Amino acid sequence: MLETIDLTRRLEPQVYAQELIRYQLRLRELAYGLYLAKRTLVVVYEGWDAAGKGGNIKRVTERLDPRGYEVFPIAAPQGEDRARHYLWRFWRRLVPPEEKQVLIFDRSWYGRVMVERIEGFCSEAEWRRAYREINEFERQLADAGMIVVKFWIHIGKDEQLRRFEERQNTPYRAWKLGDEDWRNRARWEAYEAAVEDMLLKTSTATAPWTVVEGNDKLYARIKTLRTLVEALERELGPAPAAETPKKKVGKRKKE
Repeated sequence: MLETIDLTRRLEPQVYAQELIRYQLRLRELAYGLYLAKRTLVVVYEGWDAAGKGGNIKRVTERLDPRGYEVFPIAAPQGEDRARHYLWRFWRRLVPPEEKQVLIFDRSWYGRVMVERIEGFCSEAEWRRAYREINEFERQLADAGMIVVKFWIHIGKDEQLRRFEERQNTPYRAWKLGDEDWRNRARWEAYEAAVEDMLLKTSTATAPWTVVEGNDKLYARIKTLRTLVEALERELGPAPAAETPKKKVGKRKKE
C-alpha cells in the first residue's frame, strides 16, 4: 500500500500561505461548533520519525482557542501506566467534552502494533489481539459521540535520511535526533510491514486512516487541515461563528 503513495506532491509557498489561513479559520469556526454541540474531536498522529508531526500539529492548533484543545505527546509508559492495560492511559486522557473539544495524540495506542510489536515489548498473541481491541475502542469513542480522525504521515526513506542529517548538523535542532531514531531507521522494512498491517486492519468506517504524503511539509499540513475540516463538516454541517457583541447606542440627551 505505502509503495503506491505519491510522495512527489508539492505545494507552492504562496498557495500554501493562502490555504493555511483559509483552513485554519474554518477549523476555528468548526471547533466552536464542537463546543456548542458538546462533542469531541480526537485526532491521532502517527508517522515515521522526522515526518513532521510536530510542525503539522502546530499549524492545526495555531488559531484554535487554547482553552478548547489539548495535545498529548505519548512516550513509553511509566509508573502506574505500565501496571495496567495499554489502553488505560488513553482512556483517562479522554476528558469530558465540556472541558476540551479537540484532543490530539502525538503518537497513540497504535504503538502496540508497531514499536511494541517490533521491539518485542509484548507477545505476538498480544499485538495480534490488539487490532480487534483498538477497533472496539474506537467504536466506543464514536458511539459516545466523538469524532475520530487518524493520520499516518508518510515520507520516503531517502527523505528521512536527509532530515536526520539536517538535524544532526543544525545545533539548535540536534536534540530532536537520538540513537533510538537511528535504530528505528535500521529496521525500516520491519516497521513498514507493521504499518501496512495497521492500515489494513484498523481503517474502519468509524475511524478511517488518512495517509498523508509528507515529503513536502507544506502539502502535508494543508492536507491534514483540509481532512479535519471536511470530517467536521460531515458531522456538524456549517458551524456557526461566534456572535460579535453589538455596539450599544445610547439616546442623546436633550439640551
